[in-house]
Amino acid sequence: MKCLLIASESAEVLFHWTDPEFQQNIQEQYGAAQEEGQGLPAFEDCISTLFAPIIISCSTMVDRLGDNYTAFTTENNHIYILHQFDECVYIAVNGDGEEGEDDLRRKIYVMKKMIEVLFGMVTLSSNLLRKELRPQDTEQRARLWKHLQGLLETYSHLRANDQSFLVEAVERLIHPTLCEQCIEFLERRLVQQLNSSVERAGEEVLHAFILVHTKLLAFYSSRSASTLSTSDLLALIIMAQNMYPSTVDLEDPGPEVGRFHSHSPSTTMVCFRSTSGSGPESFYTPEPSPTDRDSSSSGGLNSGLCMAEDSLQALDFPPPDPSTPHRVFLDVSSKDGLYPMMPHSMYCLPLWPGITLVLLTKIPTNAVAMSVYTFLEAFAKLEKRLREGLEGSAATRGQLNIHDIRNKLDKFIKALSAQLQNVWTEFKNRAFARGGPGFNRSLIPCCKNMKTQLCGIYRQCFLIDCGPADIPRHLSPGLQDRAQTMVQWVSVTWISFCTIFVDFPGLIHFICVDRSTGQMIAPSLNITERTTSELGKGPVAQFIKNKVWSLVSTTRRFLRKGYSTVTLRDGDFYFCYFLWFENETGFKLDAGEIPILPDDSAPIGMLAWDYYRKLLRYYSKNHQGEMVKCYELLTVHLGVIPTEIILQHCRQLASKLWEPSRNPLL
Repeated sequence: MKCLLIASESAEVLFHWTDPEFQQNIQEQYGAAQEEGQGLPAFEDCISTLFAPIIISCSTMVDRLGDNYTAFTTENNHIYILHQFDECVYIAVNGDGEEGEDDLRRKIYVMKKMIEVLFGMVTLSSNLLRKELRPQDTEQRARLWKHLQGLLETYSHLRANDQSFLVEAVERLIHPTLCEQCIEFLERRLVQQLNSSVERAGEEVLHAFILVHTKLLAFYSSRSASTLSTSDLLALIIMAQNMYPSTVDLEDPGPEVGRFHSHSPSTTMVCFRSTSGSGPESFYTPEPSPTDRDSSSSGGLNSGLCMAEDSLQALDFPPPDPSTPHRVFLDVSSKDGLYPMMPHSMYCLPLWPGITLVLLTKIPTNAVAMSVYTFLEAFAKLEKRLREGLEGSAATRGQLNIHDIRNKLDKFIKALSAQLQNVWTEFKNRAFARGGPGFNRSLIPCCKNMKTQLCGIYRQCFLIDCGPADIPRHLSPGLQDRAQTMVQWVSVTWISFCTIFVDFPGLIHFICVDRSTGQMIAPSLNITERTTSELGKGPVAQFIKNKVWSLVSTTRRFLRKGYSTVTLRDGDFYFCYFLWFENETGFKLDAGEIPILPDDSAPIGMLAWDYYRKLLRYYSKNHQGEMVKCYELLTVHLGVIPTEIILQHCRQLASKLWEPSRNPLL
């Protein structure tokens, strides 16, 4: 019994997702109310009728009391979580007891994040966002909603089964040599060739990375690229998984992606096929650990294929379609500051089952988006100050004000939009003309109109497919195909964590997260019967998995209340959680106080809302001039291990996992 709804303040449905049980319940409820001989109403109408009283009551409370309710539970124990973003109301419901308030609130924030990635700054205008989420064409609306529903279902599956989405940090496959060689290939062979091609239609590849299911094998960013935030990278992984879902357990890659059944825990092979030049195809193969299968590997090279013991059958992927790239909107940092929701093209190219190459490119008109954001920010700040009662020079004071951007905006509008020219002229007549009202509250509607028109330009430039059809606007299909072929032959295995567990007897599982980089390390949790991990297999691993998921939920509740250390005993197990800070030399800093969060605040994590970035800013205030890093460690030990030994393990484990010699790429 699950549902997520996005609606306008007038109860118009902008998006909905329901599981089969909720849908059946609604149909039965409204089917019983129908008069005999009449057909069932459309499901969308049923949803609107069901939630309209809740939405209208929310709007009424905001209008009359300036307050709203954010959660309630009905007599039949259905939990409702509500959150209003501008003029859009998000409602998440659970009626089967599988999700709590924090789970539902997290789902709402993640859905909002995915919509921002898909629609960018259009989300800053409620009127335009309504048009995007609810197209007039019913077929187009059905396709869009199906896509959004797929993203939500993919996220829910990852949240329930993948440790990286449990703690909201990116997991990298740990094999320093392999990672370095992959990154070197992406830089020197792939990205350079793509960016020097005449078929790139003005696009520039900024980031290229290889995913093995949800894990990061290699990541390369060009020198002109800004850092890709953890939040954006996690959102892109959701999109990649939605396009090419893993067909195996996410925590058990198995032979489908080339796991070698070798006595050497770090046996690894990666082969790249190059199409450059006129000579025969060449391959780049790192040295594997010595095994008795070396001869079979070399035989594969001679025949033009690289195969592991579990032979990878060549897949016939159709050539990339011109519609393949997805327009995504990601944060960009520059010397001038942070520019959120900048347009990029995302190319997701499957290599093998579970292995995907992702390219992110900057589009030629990116400067337009930066200008739009600069102007939007100026008008948003002005509107905020006018609402606070500031007038005249006090309303325009600041680093970026309307006076500073006036000439730039004149040129921008003249080149792009006649419609915006009318609104801008009205604004100038009221704000700058002699005898005009100047900068006071009467200018607020003009600020809102300017923001709406700027978002409209952004929508026209980056969301509506316009321009002559014969002018290419993205990497050509042939160039995409060559990129896919270059990195087609990739087979990977993972370094074993067995040596770590030998060093720490009684340790059952751990998750270590570097919150400064948004990356994590953890052993896999195999829950299938066909493979065995450090935790055993099947029900044993499933039992531990459930305990780990419960532990993360518990520690977040304590962290919300300001606790940075949690230890608790649960039957035969002993759980520990630590959050701490270090400077760049690795010296542990005093913990200090952790801010206490209200119950209805955004969920702790890095995907929908980067709690840890704000925590680092808060903590760094007392450590001016130092680079502060934040780490988390969760451990599960057998309960028979003495407490002092467990705490000693935790200290040693944290030091061992982040040794530069173990993984210099983290």
